[in-house]
Amino acid sequence: MGTIATQKRHLPSDQDASGRTLGEAELGRLAEAIGTGTLTSTKGRFVKQLEERFARTLGMRHAIACSSGTAAIHCAVTAVDPEPGDEIVTTPITDMGALTPIVYQGAIPVFADVDPRTCNVTAETIEAALSHRTRAIVVTHLFGNPCGMREIQQLADEREIPIIEDCAQAFLARSGGAFVGSLGALGCFSLQQGKHITTGEGGLVVTDDDDLARRVFLMVNKAWGYGDEKPDHYFLALNYRMSELQGAVALAQLEKHAEVVRHRREAAAHLTKQLDGVPGIETPWVHPDNLHTFWKYCLRVDSEVIEGGSPGLGAALAERGIACAPRYIQKPAFECEVFREQRTFGNSRWPFTLARPEALDWAPERYPGSYQGLADILVLPWNEAYTEEHVEQVAQAIRESVRGLVR
Repeated sequence: MGTIATQKRHLPSDQDASGRTLGEAELGRLAEAIGTGTLTSTKGRFVKQLEERFARTLGMRHAIACSSGTAAIHCAVTAVDPEPGDEIVTTPITDMGALTPIVYQGAIPVFADVDPRTCNVTAETIEAALSHRTRAIVVTHLFGNPCGMREIQQLADEREIPIIEDCAQAFLARSGGAFVGSLGALGCFSLQQGKHITTGEGGLVVTDDDDLARRVFLMVNKAWGYGDEKPDHYFLALNYRMSELQGAVALAQLEKHAEVVRHRREAAAHLTKQLDGVPGIETPWVHPDNLHTFWKYCLRVDSEVIEGGSPGLGAALAERGIACAPRYIQKPAFECEVFREQRTFGNSRWPFTLARPEALDWAPERYPGSYQGLADILVLPWNEAYTEEHVEQVAQAIRESVRGLVR
């Protein structure tokens, strides 16, 4: 008798059309953009419309579009304008695109440990990483699960340190009832292939601060003061513009993204219910004040209960046609060569030559949550095309795999 697991039915993927909402609406917007003959955002209307509508969606004064999520982080770091050697507290469990912009601006990333349940930084771990040289705090709302922002905001306010929110994976997620991205000084979003809104590559920065918005706008535009009476290139900056083609696609995607988030959340709730009581498995933990929007669905796997832990379960699921990723990233970011060997600009090691020794102390015992979190986590693919049948297929594969691995 065949089972769902042995049939290995194809699951929708966010890497192709099967798991994305791309279609006639995006094609129509693209045709409009191409019909204008204007594909640069400095002259066109689509990127400007995207900025206006995205800001309105989050209730923010400003949204500035850019070429990627990495560019968004770089623009935000530039906006707070660190001095060489200033420190920016961040997480070691994130995409490298959220970290290298700090180094490019001459600042030192100082890594805070994380809560192993969520792999997010907390007020407590951030406080332990602060120093007199801290210029900003970057919080990453990993997988769409917000950090505990109430406590983090209180800490940042007491120390008068701006918060940059990395919301690349967390569109429409909420903390304390407010949208992530609206809680810090600046919020950064990604429109990369697998995100809730996709243009292949793209980014957005939001803020309520007029001066920070001005700095971000200039950073996107080589610091050229478009619209100024006597424009100039005011500081060192790059071309991080979004094209009108990306803006057109993003506009069509923006009209759908509330429904995308709703569907992801409903599918996640169904899987959580299906996995209730499965030994050795913990479903996503969410802070009571928060709303998770599920870029991915992440399990915690107890290696004392399940043979082989997360990698063992991941291998068993792969045999049943369920692609998944143990650990999310293979190691904490500070173990990567760019940090470990300080491979930056030529052989200079700059800006790490300006760092306090304590800021570069990445001894494993200082990061128990990070190592435990990575060891336990199993990241399941997730997208808005999952039906109840898809969710039940995943749940059945997990239950069958656990039965074969439980100690």
